[in-house]
This record gives sequence, C-alpha cells and structure tokens, in this order.
Amino acid sequence: PETDQGRAKYLAKAVQIVDEMKKRLDELFLTKPKADIVVKAVEKFRESSAGAAFYQQPAPDGSRPGMFYVNLRSMHDQPVYELEALAHHEGIPGHHMQIAIAQELTGIPKFRKLGARFTAYTEGWGLYSELTPKEIGMYHDPYSDFGRLSLELLRAARLVVDTGMHAKKWTREEAIDSLKQNTPNSEGDCVDAINRYIVMPSQATAYKIGMLKILELREKAKRALGAKFDIRQFHEVVLTNGALPLDVLEDLVNRWIKSKQP
Repeated sequence: PETDQGRAKYLAKAVQIVDEMKKRLDELFLTKPKADIVVKAVEKFRESSAGAAFYQQPAPDGSRPGMFYVNLRSMHDQPVYELEALAHHEGIPGHHMQIAIAQELTGIPKFRKLGARFTAYTEGWGLYSELTPKEIGMYHDPYSDFGRLSLELLRAARLVVDTGMHAKKWTREEAIDSLKQNTPNSEGDCVDAINRYIVMPSQATAYKIGMLKILELREKAKRALGAKFDIRQFHEVVLTNGALPLDVLEDLVNRWIKSKQP
C-alpha cells in the first residue's frame, strides 16, 4: 500500500530475502566476497530519477558494503510478487556476487576488476541468478515464482521488440503493442521500456542472451562430467575471472571441463 507502513513492510521483505539467501550461498559458491551486502531505500532526493531497484558496488577499499537499493517512491509501481527475483538479480546471488568477487580478485589488471562490464555477461549472470535460487528451493511463495517468470518473459520479449525496431523497422507503437500483448506489464511500463530500447539498441537483449549462454555451458559441463559435476566449481569458473565476453567465458568453461576429465 501507498503508506509509510507499506513501504516499511516492502523494505523489510527485501531484507528478509537477502538474509535468507546469505545463509544458502555455500550451496552454490566456493568463493564468496568479503564485502557484505545491505538493503537500502533510495534516498528521497533521487527517488524520481532512480530506477525501481538497482545495485551499487562496494568501495574497492572495503569501506562501504555493496548495496541493493529499492525505490519506495510509488508502491503501485513495485509489485511485491517481483521483489524476490529483483533481490536475487540485483543483490545475491546476482550482481553482488559477480561484481564484488571481481573487485577482490588478485593478479588481474584493475580495469578488469573495476571497469569491465560486458553486458551479456553481467546481465546474463543477473538473470541466471533469478533462476538458481529456485533450483535450491527458494521462492516459497508461488506468487514470487510467478514474478520471476514474468520478469524472464519480459527479457525474452525484449529480444523480439529490440530487433523488431532496430532490424525490422518496427514503429515505436508496434513495439509497445508487442510488449503489452506478450507481458503482464502495464502500458506505462511498456512505454518506458520501449523508450529505453530506442536509445540503447541491443542492450536489453543482453540479459536473455547471456543467461542462455551460461545455462548452455552449465548443461554442457553436466553432460561431460556426469557425477563429477559440481555447480560450485562451475560458478567458480564463471565468476573468478572478472567480466568476460561470452566467447572467452565459453573457452574457460571448456578448459575446466577438459581439466576434470581423465
């Protein structure tokens, strides 16, 4: 609800999701960042210009934790059923695991630790990280799982409307109509999304493309290694080299598979 109580409840729910995931990280990861992650409401002065939810990386010197920000300006624009997927994407095991681990790596140049943002890798990992908690029994509420699926559907729909506009000469109105017909999003959300895709060609396609590549590599490793496959080791390969182009990531995973085979 659009009340202080409603905002406090939403924020508390976000904290609960992140805290529960912190307790489950050992099931998915060998390396975990030293930097903590905290949940924070977007400050009043920038609510109107900030996104619905986003991640701010920790300070490289460890003086500030990573932050998962939620925007409480308009609760009507923050469906609770999407909160868990957002928390996993922006927080853990999503952007915080990927970015904070990269910042703490040694033996690689600073630009790879702090500046490299290959979008298909970073956002692909974020979308993949909405799924992995489901695989270990999270999303206890079926509405939260519906939220996860609706967000994944949006990322798939982006593949269509982005290429529709930039390669197939769709009009803005045709793209808006396509999103309205194929996602549960409001008309206002669809308009905002299409405006974003117009000025950032192909950026929105990176989420699903990256996720599909990570899942493809994971399934390849599972088939090749059988009982020797350990998802924690797979994630170690994916996360402990900094952000990478997808073809380089594939090469690293192939080398890892080969190293595990007799």
